[in-house]
Amino acid sequence: MNKKFIRLITAIGALFCLVWIIGLGVTFKAYYANKPDKIPKVTKVPEAPKSKKELRIVALGDSLTRGTGDETGKGYVGDIVDEVKKKTKRPVLLINLGINGQTSSQLRQQVQQIEVGRQLQMADCILLTIGGNDLFRGGQGLQDYQTKQINVIEKHYLDNLKFILQQIRKNNQTANVFFIGLYNPFMDLAQGKEMAKVIRHWNYDSAEVSASFNKVVFVPTFDLFELKVNDYLYSDKFHPNTKGYRLIAERVASLLTW
Repeated sequence: MNKKFIRLITAIGALFCLVWIIGLGVTFKAYYANKPDKIPKVTKVPEAPKSKKELRIVALGDSLTRGTGDETGKGYVGDIVDEVKKKTKRPVLLINLGINGQTSSQLRQQVQQIEVGRQLQMADCILLTIGGNDLFRGGQGLQDYQTKQINVIEKHYLDNLKFILQQIRKNNQTANVFFIGLYNPFMDLAQGKEMAKVIRHWNYDSAEVSASFNKVVFVPTFDLFELKVNDYLYSDKFHPNTKGYRLIAERVASLLTW
């Protein structure tokens, strides 16, 4: 194979990589442009009195809780609701309080709202995704994951996580809480393996905090995406697609007991 052809192939590969990175940056910019500066106050949710047969699920967190990237619009939360209805044959009420782009600091504020506390009090099951926006920060995490700054960010996140779980338990001591861990959407990038180490450490510390609370279950997702990450990502190469959310839902559903 002649040198000119090798150089051509290398140049084409570099060009595709550059286009992908630019596209990812545009995606993050558009995604975070829609993130509210202040967490909106949850107003009272109109509803009928809870019946004894009804199961109530409250979902908290970020865009994964909202189901961003799922073409069906359900996300893992919607898939779980379908699974619960099928298994229990009981009506299910879902209160989805997730906010796109939400960080742990913002969720810390949200769980202190009176109406959010009221919804948590009535929950039979609580679903939680948080931490991805703290770690990745619109792509910034890909640049400084090897610096000491990441340790500062993680400590702040873990402090927030502990407060959030304390606030949940303050409002509801009996509901099962399923805290969904982070996966690595950048596995196929050059720095994907190094980023994986950071995410695994982040997940480990999150699980340790979760374990200090009664009936809080940390649900790992890292392995679900590890081998075929692009098969389970949306076109933005960051959020799960329909199949990716289904994988998460199946894992959580396997842990549900009523």
